[in-house]
Amino acid sequence: MIPSPCINICQMDAPSGLCTGCFRTIDEITVWSKTDDTTRAHILAAITTRRMAQAYPGSPLPSAGAR
Repeated sequence: MIPSPCINICQMDAPSGLCTGCFRTIDEITVWSKTDDTTRAHILAAITTRRMAQAYPGSPLPSAGAR
């Protein structure tokens, strides 16, 4: 079971729609406890992309389906 990426800094950023602590959307946070590890892995991949976008603004990022 993949553990939650929550770091107990739970505050939603209105412009981005993301939690400032874990970079998940409210839908991703809501579904986390009810979903399987495949979906959790996809959410974690999205979080990684979001963190990279914040750390390196303007850099090209891989598309969601790229490997």
